Amino acid sequence: MPRWLPRALILALALYACFQLGSWAFHQLIGLLINILIAFFLALAIEPAVGRMAARGMRRGLATFLVFFAVLIAGVGFVVLLGSMLAGQIVEMVEDFPQYLDSVIRWINTTFHTELSRVEVQDSLLRSDWLRKYVQNSATGVLDVSATVLGGLFKLLTIFLFSFYFAADGPRLRRALCSVLPPAKQTEVLRAWEIAVDKTGGYLYSRGLMALISGVAHYILLEILEVPYAPALAVWVGLVSQFIPTIGTYLAGALPMLIAFTVDPWYALWVLGFVVIYQQFENYVLQPKLTARTVDIHPAVAFGSVVAGTALLGAVGALIAIPAVATLQAFLGAYVKRYAVTDDPRVHAHSRHGGGRLARVRSAWGSGRPAPSTADGSSGGVPPQAGSGF
Repeated sequence: MPRWLPRALILALALYACFQLGSWAFHQLIGLLINILIAFFLALAIEPAVGRMAARGMRRGLATFLVFFAVLIAGVGFVVLLGSMLAGQIVEMVEDFPQYLDSVIRWINTTFHTELSRVEVQDSLLRSDWLRKYVQNSATGVLDVSATVLGGLFKLLTIFLFSFYFAADGPRLRRALCSVLPPAKQTEVLRAWEIAVDKTGGYLYSRGLMALISGVAHYILLEILEVPYAPALAVWVGLVSQFIPTIGTYLAGALPMLIAFTVDPWYALWVLGFVVIYQQFENYVLQPKLTARTVDIHPAVAFGSVVAGTALLGAVGALIAIPAVATLQAFLGAYVKRYAVTDDPRVHAHSRHGGGRLARVRSAWGSGRPAPSTADGSSGGVPPQAGSGF
């Protein structure tokens, strides 16, 4: 046996063990890494506001705290407003449930010639096995729901803490990063940082604009249907549908449907139809155009980046995909050498025939020869001006 073989085997086993250990650690920390990634993009989003306050003499820590405090106050106020509205509507629905049940029973009796009564339906529901099992499962699932809520609050706190440190200590973080790089690379890193801030801000601006348009459109519909709490519901639809990816549209549309159902069950169907139609309009018309203008990426690239981000990181990937791709595109575009495009009709919008004639006219002018005549015998060129040298 060669003398190097045992050492090679030991080295291979050591490398395999290190790989397995690194893979295990990565899978254990992937949740934390995703939270840090979200916090980083959140810090980039609030960087313009923090930078303006710091430029006026305010400490960055205090400026970051004020920005987060304003966001927190707005979020808590919004949740409290919607919570009180939803609680009132639920109480009203519970009080009116016997009337709804009576109307349904009357419709069934009239349509199918039955003789059902509300008392019989209530007794059959209360004595059914599936209701008993549902109550038992709900009681055992309370702990799971509580654990999920606490876990979500802990993740939210982690994201806010990291984003606060990223924003408050932004200059120190950039200085620490640049201290390990040569001067030429430092300029590139700082430029990439500025591009990321600009693209993330543009993305949030586009989402805010779409939230405003969505809120106004749904407010008009809810006012026409005379659904109560139309302004609050419009704000709910606009914010939730734009800033909660993947499931935001369904969450946003469920609450107006529920409130509209308390007014008239048919109104809930109208709201559902409007939500579906508007979502298609937003996905295929509004969002690509706004994203292309504010983030400066092609609509197809924006759509593909959202799909890819969702496949890689789920809802988080869908949320940060567009600003990440826009930052990467802008940074790479600054270092990609571009050349002048040849005057060929295949790369321009005009037709092949018209483009060829235009090219022949330009060639004739450049060489001093007369342009070829057209079908009516006239020259395709323009007569030379006096004093032009021709």
